Amino acid sequence: MSLRSNRVGEQMKKELGDIIGRKIKDPRIGFVTVTDVEVTGDLQQATVYITVLGDEEQRENTLRGLAKAKGFIRSEIGQRIRLRKTPELLFEFDESIDTGNRIESLIRDLKERDQ
Repeated sequence: MSLRSNRVGEQMKKELGDIIGRKIKDPRIGFVTVTDVEVTGDLQQATVYITVLGDEEQRENTLRGLAKAKGFIRSEIGQRIRLRKTPELLFEFDESIDTGNRIESLIRDLKERDQ
């Protein structure tokens, strides 16, 4: 990724956190944290990585709610960030935190077994 797409991604991450946390009133959307935003080099698409506090059903409901609010979120981003064209948003779950927790629990289990 280029320096410009990195800067746009970081700015979008900050603005998305604010928009999702304060502007969207959909009850399906739970406690969402925007962990990363990857913007393509031509600034046409942005993949938004999120984590959701809750079980699998809550995660799916949140993803549906965000997909429904995608147009509103995109228009808000367009007003806040001065770009010629606002990137298309794709929401995905960030699995890195779950993977990190799993690795940590495996290491903890190995330590307990050694003692």
